[in-house]
Amino acid sequence: MTAGTATAWDPALYAANAAFVPALGAAVLDLLAPRPGERVLDIGCGDGVLTQKLVEAGCTVVGIDADAAMIAAATARGLDARAGDARELAFTAEFDAVFTNACLHWVGQPERVTAGVRRALKPGGRYVGEFGGHANIAAIRTALIAVLARHGFPPAGSETSYYPTAQAFRAVLEQGGFVVETCQIIPRPTPLPASGMAGWLETFRGGFIDAAGVPPELRDQIITETCQLLAPALRSADGQWTADYVRIRFSAHLPE
Repeated sequence: MTAGTATAWDPALYAANAAFVPALGAAVLDLLAPRPGERVLDIGCGDGVLTQKLVEAGCTVVGIDADAAMIAAATARGLDARAGDARELAFTAEFDAVFTNACLHWVGQPERVTAGVRRALKPGGRYVGEFGGHANIAAIRTALIAVLARHGFPPAGSETSYYPTAQAFRAVLEQGGFVVETCQIIPRPTPLPASGMAGWLETFRGGFIDAAGVPPELRDQIITETCQLLAPALRSADGQWTADYVRIRFSAHLPE
């Protein structure tokens, strides 16, 4: 989930407000089609929910994540989870497949990540994943920037995520030596849990709000005003919030 960012995560908050992230990763697991006996690297394993499913499929899995609390949560599941940066992968021809879900948009530097993945894979190895694509959470990001500006705060961190077009990411994969089977944009409006947009902002943009210099006593107000700005577009009449997610889902492999 965060294999190479400075964002700090709270596993309990993530489980409460973002359980939909690993749940929606099931389609990416199907695309990977893990086979018993394979050795798999999970980049951005987070608390290990999807990593566990790979283990249950009969794979030997190494998970990496940049966040110590998430690594601790994954380790508590009995998983081989290690602190690591997706931009500095220290593996050579070790894995049959590399899997990643909801991580690469946090990391950026896709050429470095791709080069590390290539080194980590055996010849013919597969690289499958999903992450935020072009126009991902565009309304949410725009609203948060507007509210921060209203209070005189620079939008530090609000636009640092990597959200490429499918064409741009396909080019990164191909230039990195991969044969690409599929790389497509998938609009995926995502209903949020009962905590709604406030819970989403606290979980996924709390660090960006802090990076803008917002003092703790103003944090809740920033979140409230952002929700108010978003409500006409992203909250239904019955109160259901929906995040304007757009994903890139890809599958590629190295030549034999």
